[in-house]
Amino acid sequence: MAVEVPADFRSYVEKLAEVSGVTISNFDDMIAALRKRHDFFAEQGCRLSDHGIEEFYAEDYTDAEIKAIFNKVYGGTELTKEEILKFKSAMLVIFGEMDWEKGWTQQFHYGAIRNNNTKMFKLLGADTGFDSIGEFTTAKAMAKFLDRLNTNGKLTKTILYNLNPCANEVIATMLGNFQDGSIPGKIQFGSGWWFLDQKDGMEKQMNALSVLGLLSRFVGMLTDSRSFLSYPRHEYFRRTLCNLVGRDVENGEIPASEMERVNQMIEDISYNNAKNFFKF
Repeated sequence: MAVEVPADFRSYVEKLAEVSGVTISNFDDMIAALRKRHDFFAEQGCRLSDHGIEEFYAEDYTDAEIKAIFNKVYGGTELTKEEILKFKSAMLVIFGEMDWEKGWTQQFHYGAIRNNNTKMFKLLGADTGFDSIGEFTTAKAMAKFLDRLNTNGKLTKTILYNLNPCANEVIATMLGNFQDGSIPGKIQFGSGWWFLDQKDGMEKQMNALSVLGLLSRFVGMLTDSRSFLSYPRHEYFRRTLCNLVGRDVENGEIPASEMERVNQMIEDISYNNAKNFFKF
């Protein structure tokens, strides 16, 4: 999807061709190569995809336009902003369709702006700590993207993660637009991540979900890091969850007489919901 720099995109496509064993000379070839890699990961037991995007993309486009845009950037010509947005929009739909075909869950982590310090980027490279929360007006594009897949009967299980806490209520209400009864909590509000995977961020996410959605169907914390030391965040999350719900019980907001049901909800959020949702 990163078509802003033609040379970088060409380099990526060449690596994709090498690892997939597919000769790539046009857009259809690239999709065939991506599909082959998607099949490979499915064979290894993969159940989820994860897309790190600045914002959602849902421009209108035609197949002919996307093929022409690919030829242009693959040939080394810079794209216009409109062409970039159309290409990203098409790719998101294609990825969503692949995940639907396999029964995967698609995840979207959006809202970060990366590599903001040019001096340090040149010195240390990408993703070295000079990233921050972004500000985007993306609710309409998110709805249009999900609706596009849903209208075609190809909206798979989906988890939406926001980095800007001001979007908590946006996502919590977006979920209800596309629940269809096929699986409990088909569209999920993902737990706080990056700058928000701490007590305050986790509590705000769960409170928004509890107020505007259904907390009991929540699939809980994830670890998208490559560091083994990131796994204790699951314990941190469970303690935060228990503290949040326990405080409601102590305040009389959840009847103490319903503790059996409350305990089951905690167990489900901590383990059972994810196990059943992802079919592990």
